[in-house]
This record gives sequence, C-alpha cells and structure tokens, in this order.
Amino acid sequence: MNLAYRYLEKTEFESYEDFCENLKIKVPGNFNFAYDIMDEYAKLEPERLALIWCNDHDEERFISFAEMKKYTDKAANVFKKAGIKKGDKVMLILRRRYEFYFALLGLTKLGAIVIPSTDQLTEKDIIYRNNAAKIKLIVAYNRPDIIRHVEGSLAESPTVEQLMLVGGSKEGWLDFDKMMAEASEEWTRPTGEEGTQNNDIMLIYFTSGTTSMPKMTVHDFTYPLGHIITAKYWQKIIDGGIHLTVADSGWAKFAWGKLYGQWICGAIMFMYDMERFDADHLLKKLEKYRIATFCAPPTVYRFMLQQDLDRYDLSSLVHCSTAGEPLNPEVFQRFYQKTGVRILNGFGQTETTVMVANFEWFDVIPGAMGKPNPAYRIDIVDENGKSCSEGVEGELVVLGVDEKKPAGLFCGYYDNPEGTSKVWYDNAYHTGDVVYKDEQGYFWFVGRNDDVIKASGYRISPFEVESAVIEHPAVVECAVTGAPDKIRGTVVKATVVLAKGYTPSEELKKDIQEYVKRVTAPYKYPRIIEFVEELPKTISGKIKRAQIRKEDEKR
Repeated sequence: MNLAYRYLEKTEFESYEDFCENLKIKVPGNFNFAYDIMDEYAKLEPERLALIWCNDHDEERFISFAEMKKYTDKAANVFKKAGIKKGDKVMLILRRRYEFYFALLGLTKLGAIVIPSTDQLTEKDIIYRNNAAKIKLIVAYNRPDIIRHVEGSLAESPTVEQLMLVGGSKEGWLDFDKMMAEASEEWTRPTGEEGTQNNDIMLIYFTSGTTSMPKMTVHDFTYPLGHIITAKYWQKIIDGGIHLTVADSGWAKFAWGKLYGQWICGAIMFMYDMERFDADHLLKKLEKYRIATFCAPPTVYRFMLQQDLDRYDLSSLVHCSTAGEPLNPEVFQRFYQKTGVRILNGFGQTETTVMVANFEWFDVIPGAMGKPNPAYRIDIVDENGKSCSEGVEGELVVLGVDEKKPAGLFCGYYDNPEGTSKVWYDNAYHTGDVVYKDEQGYFWFVGRNDDVIKASGYRISPFEVESAVIEHPAVVECAVTGAPDKIRGTVVKATVVLAKGYTPSEELKKDIQEYVKRVTAPYKYPRIIEFVEELPKTISGKIKRAQIRKEDEKR
C-alpha cells in the first residue's frame, strides 16, 4: 500500500493520451509532507522500512517509518529548543547522512524554511547564501573543511545566530546528537498561526549559477505532490522496492529522487554516503542491496560503463532513469546492451518537477527528451510568444501559471522580483531552454539560450555535437561550446575527457573530428578539440559551459 492514491484522482492509465486527459493531482487544503505522508505511514504501517543507509566503512542503518516519526519529532523539539520558529531559515550542510532526513522533516513539522546546501561550498559561497537568504541557523556535518568554511563565514554573516554540529561536538556549536538523545519524543502538530499553510515557504534551493550568481528558488508546501509524477510515472518507483538516486543532499536532485515523490509512492529510500565517487563501489552497492529502481546523471552512467558490467549482478534493476544533462544515445545503447534495462530520460529544473520525460506508454527514442508531463501546460514558443510548429526551435514554457500554479512549480525567486519577472511573464514561466518538437510529439533538447552556437550562419545544438563526439570510444565526457575565431567569428569547440587507455595527440583529434563528420552534418564538427583531465562543473554537477566560453574569450 502506498499513499499516492490519496492525491491522484486516477492512478493507472492505458495510454499516454489517457494520462494527458485524466491526470489530476488533488491538493488538500493544508498539506504538510512530514505529517501527511511520513507520520501517516508510521500510523498505518509502523514497521514498514523507510530508509536504508550505508557508507564506505561497512556501516549501515535500517530505519522504519515508526522510527522516522520518533526521530523527526525529537528533531522538531531540538530546533524549537534552539529558538527556531515558523518561517526561520535554516541551512543544512549534511552530505548524504541519514540525519539530513531527521533535520529536514523536523524543520518541516516546525514550519521553518529549509535551505539544503552541498558540502562543496567554500567560505565565500556560504557568506553569499547566509546574507542572501538571511540564514538564522546552520546545521553542518562534523568534517574539518566544512567546519572551517562555516566558521570562516561568520564574521560577514550577521543574521546567523547559532551553529549546530552533527556527528561530533565542538566549542561554539550546539551538539545535535546530544540534543537528540535528550529531546522528548512527544510532538503535536501546530495549529493556527503556528501551523503551516499550502502557500507558506517550505524549501529554498539555490540554482546552479551556470551563468550568474545563484538565485533562490522558492517552493511551497504543495511542492512534494508535484513529484508524484516524477517518481511514479518517470522513475517507475515500485511500492516496497528499494530506490537509489545518486545525489548529494544539497542538490535539488535530492528532492527529485530521494525524498518526496518516492516516499509518497511507497519506495524504500536508499542512501549511500560515498566518500568520493567510485563507479566500482556504486555498482557493488546496487548488487548487494538489490536496488530495484535507479536514477543518476548521465556522467554516472558513463563512468559505470567504463567498468566491466558483466562482473556485477544487476538483475534486481527494473527501471533506470537520468536527468541533469541530456542523455547521449551512445550511453543509452551501451547500457541497454549490457543490462537489458532502458534509461528513461527526464527533464526539469530546480524550479520545477519533471517537465518532459520518457513515460512507459511510448517507445524511447535515444537522445529525445520524451513528451510533456500533463501536470503542466507545456508549449514551445518563439520570441513573440507564438507556438512553434514541428521542427522549429523555440523556448520551452509553462502556460497558465497566473491562473493556477501547478503543484511542483516554484513560487518565484526569493527577495528577487526583478529576477522573477524575467522568467515569469505573459502568464507563463519561461525556462530559458531551447527545444523543438518532432512530428511524433517528442521533444528534443537544443541547449540553454546562452549555449546555442551560432557559427557561419548556422544554429548548432551543443548537445547534438556532444552526442556525436561521445560515441567515439576514446571519449568519456565532452562539453561543446562556441569559441572565438578571427575568420569565422565563432567555431565549434569540444572540450574532451578521455577514457582509460587513451592519451592526447593530434592524430586522436583528427580521428574524433572525422568521426563526427561521418555521423552528423559536416558543418557541425568541432574545429577545436581540447583534452582536459576534468570538465568545470557547478556544485550540482552540471557542466559550466559558460566558464569554458569565458576562458576561451580571455585567451
């Protein structure tokens, strides 16, 4: 039994057309995920397994929903004792620790605003976030570099009143573990002004900041309900099955794949607290814990395919999915050949839930984004706001947002009306992503507005060229950008990370160029190829093409 049926008028669909016509999310008058999902499971099936946690040191924990209620009630009392009230903003820097769930859900019960952040933040990053969001409390994991960066931010962070440490004790920090041990298990859902309402701010995520300073994406208490579609119809969560999404707790992908929709749909959450990414270690966890559904960025699949997959028993895998960057057809085909499992591509943003995806009712075309999630009114429009015809590139937009905001769509950028008005106008949310639709209704990703390459009179999709480059056996990762050229103005450049066993050479560059000419239109081939050890990425793992362009312009 799972609770998704309570929030959908219809749960099973015969076709994509049926899905589009009859999908409806029921939003109750006062929804709070911590009470209405987590505590409800604890009441109905207290011994039901909610979470499996493990790390690289052979430590593991199995936590039931009854235990989850106990710990989150205690956490709510801990934060109340620390002076946190409804509407206060609390930053969590807790990696992939199971205590992240206790803290987030305890704060949600209290009505505080949670701001998850990655452990990769530097002192400068934390100062920016503290002041932009007016953070009151920082809860961080006990690791020397995290502590150093947090403490170093305090002199320039006047709103931060307290620090709280998980996994240890230190002078000047509240001891989360000690306070949890001493806290009462008794907690009553607040009502009246202290209780939460649907339009209250529940969560703020900072955007990746690929082209500007990170913005604060605001989500209200209805946001988790939008992720029912993410989990049930794209990731194909199995009721009672073990699900793993590869994501740090500081990324919006965590909310996409390790929290809301998955628990609503009855999954057992799996959290692997890896010290550093290692494809072999990850594959061994998939095998040992019999993971049923799996979601990871395309980069993770690429590194998994660098291993000999025949050495691992992956027979428990039923469904796989990916998001964060477009999935190259070569990765799809190789993984399918090795495992018999198709990777279902999905697309969305920090501002949304899944917007376009490969759903079960139609064939997967490798490289295509899929088709729209009917919870949103999605269209492709030109610069005048007119719908684009088939094959014509335009901007992906969500329509009708002023009439009734869909559950899952963000509420705007916090304390940034100018930034909000740049993307939310004419009764539509403008994603800034350039796509087109083919005659079968599949959407195809071209690139961010800033990423599309205009060279020699052509508009060139970086993703299309990347898909061709990455098919070459020597390439494990690739970023395609436009580079300045004295004669042509702009030319296509590929920044390449090589696979094991290959070394940079002029001969290899020419071989990759000739390969691209053979598999796609010759004018699209990269005239410049640069070999690098790693690609520049945001703290959420997205390739920073803007940084590559800026470095080329300086040179």
